[in-house]
Amino acid sequence: RTIARIRETTQLLLDLYSFEGSFHVHPLKVWNRYSPTMFLPHIRKGDEFVPITTSVDAARLISYFSRRGPEPAKRALDYWDRVFLAAEELCATASASPQERNDVVEELCRMTIGREERMLSLAKSRFSLEDLLDVRKRMIGTGFIGGKAVGMLMANKIISTDESLGAGDTLEPHDSFYVGSDVFYTYLVENGWWNLRMEQKSEDGYFKVAAELREKLLTGKFPHQIREQFREMIEYFGQSPIIVRSSSLLEDAFGNAFAGKYESFFCVNQGDPDERYSRFEDAVRRVYASMMGQDALTYRLQRGLDREDEQMALLVQRVSGSHRDGYFFPDLAGVGMSHNAFVWNPQLDPAAGMLRLVFGLGTRAVNRVEDDYPRVVALDAPLTRPLAGMDDVRKFSQHRVDLLDTKDNTLRAVAFEELLGKGLDEELKYVAVRDSQLARRVKEQGGRDEQYWLLTFEKLFSETSFLDSMRKILKTLEAAYDYPVDIEFTANFIKDGRTMINLLQCRPLQTTGHQGHVEMPSSVDPEKVLFETEGYSMGGSVAHAIRRVVYIDPEGYAALSLSEKYDVARLVGKLNGLIGDRHSDATILFGPGRWGTSTPSLGVPVGFHEISNVAVLVEMAYESSTMMPELSFGTHFFQDLVETDIFYVALFPNRNNVVFNRDMLLGMPNALSELRPEAGKYERVVHVCETGGEQLRIVTDLLSRKVLCYFA
Repeated sequence: RTIARIRETTQLLLDLYSFEGSFHVHPLKVWNRYSPTMFLPHIRKGDEFVPITTSVDAARLISYFSRRGPEPAKRALDYWDRVFLAAEELCATASASPQERNDVVEELCRMTIGREERMLSLAKSRFSLEDLLDVRKRMIGTGFIGGKAVGMLMANKIISTDESLGAGDTLEPHDSFYVGSDVFYTYLVENGWWNLRMEQKSEDGYFKVAAELREKLLTGKFPHQIREQFREMIEYFGQSPIIVRSSSLLEDAFGNAFAGKYESFFCVNQGDPDERYSRFEDAVRRVYASMMGQDALTYRLQRGLDREDEQMALLVQRVSGSHRDGYFFPDLAGVGMSHNAFVWNPQLDPAAGMLRLVFGLGTRAVNRVEDDYPRVVALDAPLTRPLAGMDDVRKFSQHRVDLLDTKDNTLRAVAFEELLGKGLDEELKYVAVRDSQLARRVKEQGGRDEQYWLLTFEKLFSETSFLDSMRKILKTLEAAYDYPVDIEFTANFIKDGRTMINLLQCRPLQTTGHQGHVEMPSSVDPEKVLFETEGYSMGGSVAHAIRRVVYIDPEGYAALSLSEKYDVARLVGKLNGLIGDRHSDATILFGPGRWGTSTPSLGVPVGFHEISNVAVLVEMAYESSTMMPELSFGTHFFQDLVETDIFYVALFPNRNNVVFNRDMLLGMPNALSELRPEAGKYERVVHVCETGGEQLRIVTDLLSRKVLCYFA
């Protein structure tokens, strides 16, 4: 049925043959073209295909392939199935030579792993024939399994086969399923959207048609055969929670992380079989639709990937964790990086790596969440913090836990205190400490005499082998990839503080490219310094001449209504669109709190595509409100900054070692109305300064960790 639909919608349909040492093409359908020999078989001669015009040769070729073909039991199998069937037979053959096995491994890798040569080379050297056959057994449909699935499998293979790591005692096994990339195209064809997809890939339709296609992708139907395989998988997992994750062809590759660009969705997987199946199918549709999201489209366009054959495969994973009184979550989760680009202390070694660690589901580690802060861990000095002092520890720590509510069948965030008494006694001593200061303060103010806890993870670091395991895993993966890596993981306590680690994802880590020394000016007139800070920046060593400054006034922004805050976010996007080139039109963007937050009271709620052209992004602390920067190394947001080569600064104007000359900025003419005449009502909130090219400079040095922005 799918082939029939393809025949109806495609513009070109060919049969390809290899016969008597020559390559043949037989056109079956060619849209809007005709010649007297077009639909004859053609044979390749040099760089051309020549039509076979004699009936003798044509009959020999076509009749050969009509007679030939597999034995009756295999006759209905396509090329994909025949190759895997032959691979299974070879695997069972004791006399098969190593070269025969290697040849089949290479062929299977090219059919399932992908096209990117560096990852293909790694796969061919690491995966055995048995590994690839195991992937096929857990695969729905055909095609590639996508970058995210490949990275997860690769990481688990590398770690599980390294005897020095004792992986059997530390690595949690996985039983993931893979939905092949061909299923995505089948879905398009089955629902009659192929022509719309082709239109969307054109220059004119790239953004315009995407919105329509996205809405359609949310409503389609799957072929009967695919639905049956989906149901078998749902029956396999039963009522265990699962997550449906994007795993596109371009995702998690060298140079293109696609961090957070495509969606993933939890299925809590409670209810009757039909309900569980329906929720799973909806999750698949939503992941497919995320390919047409604005951020994803902009990301592909900026990297010259808009014309690439991007298909969406899926990785379906069992959620790691335990049931606890109506909730399901892992003990620990987070992001690990083998290279630490955020060294807030001169004694830290970037090569040691870092973690971004949370209690509960890892969504809180990869996203910038409202008024909450994961624990950032430098692996060479885990007990040091970017911010010190008990009040800072209390403020800049995790307070809420992401988890799956198995009663309401949903993803939720709950206060950590709500989980006390739910069988966490063993875990509690490793992840939290009593907050005696807060308890005493509450009691002195007449409050209830209760225990208060802070999630610090300090005994996890000092009394267990967890960090040793993470260091070894990251360095082993980095050595195997011959490249820095970042991973997503969960970990669960088993006994005596020991943990089982589940490697969910692994990809090459794109690090900032400016690692050398930049000469800082020996002396600058203090009255010409716009801002100066030390330590809270990411992006290496840079020296930019700034052409334009866009400043969102914290006080003015805080006074806006909710709808006006969103208006300002859209205005920032329009100003971003005026930047022709990030280097020649270098722009600094200042804003209060967190850029890209989903909560306007915490910062400006832009999408990344609305700030993607700036050269420098500054997050300012506004002490009289909840708007504070988040030092977000390890999040999808940070990965966007790195890949787009945007320098990041967290600015705390009230700190002793920080200079910020706000009056200098506001004393310059505001060009907002000139650039966006319709935005005049926001002139007191959005200040746009044209600097005259070489006048304003920003200089940063990775070694000294200093950032200086001044008028030359």
